[in-house]
Amino acid sequence: MTDSATGFITSRAITSRAITSRAMAGLLGIALATSLSGPARADEGGANLYLAGSFASMAAVPGVAGWSTSLTYYHATAKVQAVTEKADLAYAGVTYSFATPVLDGQLALSLFGAVGRMDVGIADVRNDTRLGIMDLTPAASLRWSAGNHNYLVYTLTNAPSGTYDASRLANFGIGHWGQDGGFGYTYYDKDLGYELSAVAGMTYNFQNPTTKYQNGIDAHIDFSASKFIGTQYQLGLVGYVYQQLTGDYGRGATLGPFKGRVAALGPQAGYLFPVGGAQGYMNLKFYREFAGENRPAGWNLWLTLSISPQGA
Repeated sequence: MTDSATGFITSRAITSRAITSRAMAGLLGIALATSLSGPARADEGGANLYLAGSFASMAAVPGVAGWSTSLTYYHATAKVQAVTEKADLAYAGVTYSFATPVLDGQLALSLFGAVGRMDVGIADVRNDTRLGIMDLTPAASLRWSAGNHNYLVYTLTNAPSGTYDASRLANFGIGHWGQDGGFGYTYYDKDLGYELSAVAGMTYNFQNPTTKYQNGIDAHIDFSASKFIGTQYQLGLVGYVYQQLTGDYGRGATLGPFKGRVAALGPQAGYLFPVGGAQGYMNLKFYREFAGENRPAGWNLWLTLSISPQGA
């Protein structure tokens, strides 16, 4: 087995350390591909830019240079008082990781979008079911590696381009621009196969030009702990904490600051496999939400397939 600047390589056999390099370009796609506006939840009408749980295992580890793709099925069910929500979404993303270092780290640029179905209901008063397209989300990241320690900074932008109608309960777009950014850390022991990851970020929402409403600033932390078993399998835990830091304001903000909050915890499993001359990775995550305040809480499931370059 040979170390290289872009990852950890074996000639034929797949090792648990190879997961770091070969799957990480795809895992970056997984993480950022799901960093889009999700089902209606917190802030204005329950919609926020960053989808909690987007980052998970190996979040800060550099990947193999080249193109990678990811496809994620996302299902969420949530409820607060008389309001119920259900979403089934398909996220797709493409990421290019550069071989030439930038600030001694690896630069990656991504673009993500999604389509799906949403159902929102208010008891027996009103129900809304809709098919639509999510807002597009371009993103950029830098990653550094120093032995077992790995570091990340990222930024992503919500471009209001999806299906949106201020008069509807169910919306795919959030109706305004937004900016999210943060930093992360991954500890990965290549010999024992253990990894610990955490990514913290903040979201700034611009005013919705249609409703003249502006969401407050959000903070979020995604985290994971996992163990790679043998050469292909991974088991672990994932979780997140979401907290709105500043109140909403603008026309229609009649309920005061209305700050949202929620936390979640659940299991994850991963499987690494070859796809021709590329590397495939399948990951399943389940989150059970608790401690919700001023936003629906429930559960959500993520099933992701990523394909990234094979180490050379």
